[in-house]
Formats: sequence, C-alpha cells, structure tokens
Amino acid sequence: MGKKGIKIVTIGGGSSYTPEFVEGLIKRHKELPVRELWLVDIEKGKEKLEIVGNLAKRMVKKAGLPITIYTTFDRKEALKDADFVTTQMRVGLLEARIKDERIPLKHGMIGQETNGAGGLFKALRTIPVLLEIAEQMHELCPNAWLINFTNPAGIVTEAVMKYSQHKKIIGVCNVPINTKMTIATLLDVPPDQLTITFAGLNHMSYGLDVHVNGESRLNDVIDLVTDPNHEVTMKNIIPLPWEKAFMKALGCIPSPYHRYYYKTNEILQKELEEFKQGKTRAEVVKQLEDELFELYKDPDLDIKPPQLEKRGGAYYSDAACNLISSIYNDKGDVQTLNTRNEGAITNLPNDTVVEVNCVVTKQGPIPLAIGELPYSINGLIQQIKSFELVAIEAAVTGSYEQALLALCINPLITSDVKAKDILDEMLEAHKTDLPQFQ
Repeated sequence: MGKKGIKIVTIGGGSSYTPEFVEGLIKRHKELPVRELWLVDIEKGKEKLEIVGNLAKRMVKKAGLPITIYTTFDRKEALKDADFVTTQMRVGLLEARIKDERIPLKHGMIGQETNGAGGLFKALRTIPVLLEIAEQMHELCPNAWLINFTNPAGIVTEAVMKYSQHKKIIGVCNVPINTKMTIATLLDVPPDQLTITFAGLNHMSYGLDVHVNGESRLNDVIDLVTDPNHEVTMKNIIPLPWEKAFMKALGCIPSPYHRYYYKTNEILQKELEEFKQGKTRAEVVKQLEDELFELYKDPDLDIKPPQLEKRGGAYYSDAACNLISSIYNDKGDVQTLNTRNEGAITNLPNDTVVEVNCVVTKQGPIPLAIGELPYSINGLIQQIKSFELVAIEAAVTGSYEQALLALCINPLITSDVKAKDILDEMLEAHKTDLPQFQ
C-alpha cells in the first residue's frame, strides 16, 4: 500500500448504501488514510452513480479531507493498483430481486433474496460476475483484498476462493455486528465489553455463547430475546417472536434469518399475504430506494441521511471499514467474517467457507477454533452447506441438473415437482443475466 494513501474501489458504487460506507471512511481517516475512492457501476446504473458520487464528494468536502472521489463504468481503469476492492452489487438490479421473491411465492414457496430459490438465483447471477472481477484483480491489483458484501455472501465468497486465481477474498455481513449491538443494548452494557461466539454459515450463524467481561450471560440473553417486548431482527425480516422453551432447548442464539427455517409456515403465510397486496420486501425496498435517491439529489445534503437506516443495512459501514482498517493497521482484533474454515469448525471441510470469529491481521483473517458444532444445529448447517456447494457448481457450469438438485436440497423448497416449475420459470425470467445456462 502506497505511502501517499490508500486506494479503495467500490463495485456497485451507485448503491444506496455507498453514503454509509463513505461516512465510515470519513470517521476513520486518521487510522485509514484513504487517498482515492473509485465508485464503479454499469451503464444501467448511470443516474444513481452520478447522484451518489456527487453526494460522496459533498460529504468529503464537508469533512475537509483529501479524498478524491472518482465515478466510472471502466472497471479495469478503477482496479489498477487498488489496495482494497469492495463489492456490493446486484446483478439484474432490484427488478431481479422482485422476480426472486414473487416467482417462488406464486408457487407457494418462501420468496427471499438470500434464502431458498431467491438465494439460489441471486448466486447463479452473481458468481460469474464476481469471478470475472477476481480475475481482473489478479491481473491489475494482485495484492488487493476483495471485501465482498454481495449476497449470498458465503456462497459467493466460497465460489471465488475455489474457482479464481485471486484468493485474497473475505465475505462480510452486517448481521453479526447488528446482533451484537442489539444484545449489548438489551443487556445495557457497552459493546466493547461484550463477546459473542458466532459459528456457522452466512445468514445461518449461531451465537454459541455470550460473554460480558469474561462471564457467560447466555441464559440472560435467551430470556431477553424471547421477551415479546424486545424485537431482535433485521429490517427485512418479519419480527416473529422466538418461543422461550425452544430457545432454552437450543441453547444458543439463532440469527434473525433462522426464522425462515424454524418458522417456515408462519413466515410463508405472512409473505403470501404481502404478495397478494403487491408489497413484497423487494417492492418495499424499491420504494425506499426511490425516496432515498430523491434525498441524495439535494445539492445541500452533505451527510448520510438518517432515512438510510430503514433500508436494512445498519452497521454496514462499521463491518466494512473496521475490517479494512484492521488489515491495514495489523490490529489483531476479533471480527465475525466469512473465510476458509481451516479446521475452525471440525464438522465441516477445511476448504469450505464458514462464518466465524476471526483475528484480523495484515495477512487477513485467522479463524478462531470452535471445535464441533452442537448436534442440535449441525444437521441444518450441513444441509445448507450441501445446498451451497451444489449451487456453486450450478453457477460455474451452467448445469440445469445441478441447479435443480440445489433447489431440492434446500429445506425451504418442499417439492421436487414445484422445484422444477420454479427453476424453469426463473431461468426464463432471468435469462439475460444467466448466459451460462443458455
């Protein structure tokens, strides 16, 4: 990394989340001296890139910092000599997410952007593009870290690790940090005194234990998160309360996304009601995005507007910027990341990607040993890992059979006949973004 400062490239730079990231860089400029931020997008995203780029420039100007903001459609020009590359893209834009949610619901199955059929198709569209980016990085900035925020983060990160020459990739998600902040509030303790032992897969990691200043508070947290007065979820997930008896038996803290697996019928019924009203989460997000970009256009706006929090990306910039700063400064602090297992979870192969606590150094993340997962959660994690591995094969090879197999393995798809119907309809609906299947 050059003495003149750091060069960061954000692919999907026209995202509504970019101001959050820019705010994170501004807050940390003393420890993370960013010189250039390149915001890269595609021609279809031209208007949004321009709006976000201008807001980013106003934010930096207000902060009085020597960060130059570039906006471009030329990915190769942006990547040359980058130190860090972040990816936050949506292949097919929000229209694709609407199809990912509506088509499965039409067939009576859960429609969600990172779980079930929707998650599979987001992976199928995204993996080939991420592999292309990784190969360009290998050529143009071989020492740069690829910090992937693009969902489904675990599957995408594993695909790049397995099928790209560029191995310096880390998957990041805001669910663990969001969970930690929520639990710190419930326990009324400062977040830096709280440690949660996360283990599992992306959007399927469990808090195996919770410590405050070295003392386990797991039982207290189970009592608090099963209290119907406390809402422990994400903006994009229906806040159904957890049953106390179930949680005490489980003996750990599930992710908000586990509701799709432990409360499948309740979630499905609520989603079907929304579907009939034309109010799927994707359609709500599209409306939120439109409102946000109207705000971003204001030439007097030079901060991240508070309305962005409704979008569901709370603590996104903290997760991304903390990671970049910890690598750059060789901090050796602990963060929850998606990286190669390397024996951390003994129930899973060493070369698969897991979401676990890691020590972050300038060499990247070093996963902390978990040992065996409790048998009460191991079965579900094994099933989802097998879905992820088959999904990656389908994305890379364009195999219809592997895509069908992935759907049938996934616990949110309850019929092989319906799986085939959903697959056929979604392949047709997304065909322009799935060239490998043509």
